[in-house]
Amino acid sequence: MTRVFSNTATTSVWLSYFLRPPSPSVVTPNRLPFSPFSTAHHKQKFSTLIAMDARISVSTKEVSQGLDVANEEELASQSKLLKEFASLSTIDRAWVFESDNGGSSRAMFSIGRPNLLGNKKRTHVLSSHIAKESNGSVSFQWAPFPVEMSGVSTIVPSPSGQKMLVIRNQENDSPTQFEIWGPSQVEKEIHIPKSVHGSVYTDGWFEGISWSSDETLIAYVAEDPFPSKPVFYGLGYKKTGSTEKGCNSWKGQGDFEEDWGETYSGKRRPGLFVVNIISGDVHIVDGISKSLSVGQVVWAPKNDDLDQYLVFVGWPSDCGSEKIVRKLGIKYCYNRPCALYAVKASVHKPETDKLETKGDRTEDMTAAINLTQDISSAFFPRFSPDGKFLVFLSAKSAVDTGAHSATDSLHRIDWPSDGKPRISLKLVGAVPVVKCAEENCFPGLYCSSFLRNPWLSDGQTMIMSSYWRSSQVIISVNVLSGRISRVTPNSSASWNILALDGDNILSVSSSPVELPEIKYGYSIERKEWNWLDISSPVSKCSMKVRSMLSSLQFSIMKIPVRDASVDLTDGAKTPYEAIFVSSKTRKSGACDPLIVILHGGPHSLLLTNFSKNHAFLSTLGYSLLIVNYRGSLGFGEEALQSLPGKVGSQDVNDVLAALDHVIEMGLADPSKVAVVGGSHGGFLTTHLIGQAPDRFVVAAARNPVCNLALMVGTSDIPDWCYVETYGGSEGKNYFTEAPSLDHLHVLYNKSPISHLSKVKTPTLFLLGAQDLRVPVSNGLQYARALKENGVEVKVIVFPNDIHGIDRPQSDFESFLNIGVWFNKHFQ
Repeated sequence: MTRVFSNTATTSVWLSYFLRPPSPSVVTPNRLPFSPFSTAHHKQKFSTLIAMDARISVSTKEVSQGLDVANEEELASQSKLLKEFASLSTIDRAWVFESDNGGSSRAMFSIGRPNLLGNKKRTHVLSSHIAKESNGSVSFQWAPFPVEMSGVSTIVPSPSGQKMLVIRNQENDSPTQFEIWGPSQVEKEIHIPKSVHGSVYTDGWFEGISWSSDETLIAYVAEDPFPSKPVFYGLGYKKTGSTEKGCNSWKGQGDFEEDWGETYSGKRRPGLFVVNIISGDVHIVDGISKSLSVGQVVWAPKNDDLDQYLVFVGWPSDCGSEKIVRKLGIKYCYNRPCALYAVKASVHKPETDKLETKGDRTEDMTAAINLTQDISSAFFPRFSPDGKFLVFLSAKSAVDTGAHSATDSLHRIDWPSDGKPRISLKLVGAVPVVKCAEENCFPGLYCSSFLRNPWLSDGQTMIMSSYWRSSQVIISVNVLSGRISRVTPNSSASWNILALDGDNILSVSSSPVELPEIKYGYSIERKEWNWLDISSPVSKCSMKVRSMLSSLQFSIMKIPVRDASVDLTDGAKTPYEAIFVSSKTRKSGACDPLIVILHGGPHSLLLTNFSKNHAFLSTLGYSLLIVNYRGSLGFGEEALQSLPGKVGSQDVNDVLAALDHVIEMGLADPSKVAVVGGSHGGFLTTHLIGQAPDRFVVAAARNPVCNLALMVGTSDIPDWCYVETYGGSEGKNYFTEAPSLDHLHVLYNKSPISHLSKVKTPTLFLLGAQDLRVPVSNGLQYARALKENGVEVKVIVFPNDIHGIDRPQSDFESFLNIGVWFNKHFQ
């Protein structure tokens, strides 16, 4: 169930986190300096790979019996193929700046690449000069070498492109480092101790790093400083203020503090800070209630006052409900109420160059102003270039219904001419929620991020990426008229915006069988967009990869809804889609084995973009059926809201109908079908092998939801269990931290574990031990129960991984095992 809030790439789209799906990635190759297998000494080499991350592998016996020697050749062969895809790089984001020469501009790309040996992502920056000729042609002149950003948490160029902020979050008690780079050197270095604040948030959700217009101030979001803790020593409790020192004392734990769940474990409340890069003065922004977690800060247009205003998103600690007395998981959860606030930055003129923390939250200062009291959700604030209005996205549908993600709407606030915000500002709807999407028409807004500067030169047209059924497209939105236009071609590929170059668009396009390529879009009077293919160093790959991909093809299939009842909404009766990937040729007319791939969420989707892991499975000789069942994003609100209350039945039937569809078309052999999915996709996987036990030869599940009655008491999003089980507002009203026996009975009956006695499909489980969303106990309980029933089971637990299991070594080992497991059972 995932949604990602930046232009970052993912290694495995379909195993999405529990919530909204990640944005499409630009994947390009680099050689990986690691080959885990050779033709000799396979056992020793594979043991080295396993030891890279101290994985725990549990087969059908409680005590591991070591590596299955019969699989060694398969492991060696597949690992070499997987390495070809694991070495691919991604373009995470890009920035474009005007050059002194009006006919050219400068671009900077942040490139990510998995580092298997280091088990982390390596990031480097690659620059290019964009030359625009009078005949309309565009050429990119690339720097000869990239620059690695070692130890860097994030980089944020200034609006002019003349300065660069580099942030280094340090571990333990070391200070956070801010570096201000000029064209040739570091111009300022500021070390901020933990007593001022903890790590800066750079996750793309709470993240808010914003330069002021004069490029002297930076507003940002960071963890509150550590609270004081009790100290104990040999004689008992050490009183506050005691100066006694020694090795015979220790700090107690203090009061437990709720965090925001998955990916935020142990992180403290995000607070708002401002740093003056001239003086080095760090300022805590006053007037913000401690009950608010803040993020996504932007500077408001300057006014005549000494103090400037900041606009930010605030999330209440109680998730906006009287019944909910704690923080629930927020990563990819758009159903958490939030609002836009304005607050004075209270910028003080520093008296010295010494680092200070000015301001105290207990002072009687002007409180932050709630700008969006009339709507339950507001995020991604952006001011128009002239400062006359503020636009934002809203997930009101998600908040109102309880679905973790739903169709967005776009709104506008006309900013006061005096620059002073107030509560009475009127909200104007720019793009409403689309209930039922007509064929080939705009299905509604589904945006995972905005550019920092998304505006064309007219000052009222935004350019953004949005899901359009099974593809991602780039659209233009006039925020005054509400007019929406599709900018990208009517192809089946997916497109993701990287940056704007004036009125031109820098983007990336890819498909399940085509590596991502940089595209440059321009229009004549904004009537028709033309797209140029841009060759780049990061788009090159081995001939082997290109040859394998050139042998594949894909299509988007429309799947009719079976047995549509009269009480369904029109949107719930319209066809959903599946992406079918297959070889261009058949061997003696036979069908390749088919893998059914299922996304999480359930309010998520799988796009027609390139996925290295999907490509790996395809090149093993499998066809892929990637199902966007009803309830997925991109198909209108009625289709999405048809699923809550019907999980385990409607979604299961949709998957089986899609499978029947390709079988009836002669594209798949019903005796050669596998199924794989993560999170809610794992929920579907384990439901399918229980409800349709004769239809699947083999299965694999990553962090699957197997028992809702167990998950409701252990997950960071227990409300999800109620909403998806009972449906919408009914589930929200039933939600409690102390489920009744009747509730537990219903939750159990909705779960795959209720069909466990019928399962006979060999199943691989891949589990993250640190998963807070679907705790590891869920998968282990189900796997052990299968084993008790005599079903062939293999379990791999990744001790240090969370829900996504997306660290480089974990991702590599996951898909290597999926490929070997499937091949073993199709022999």
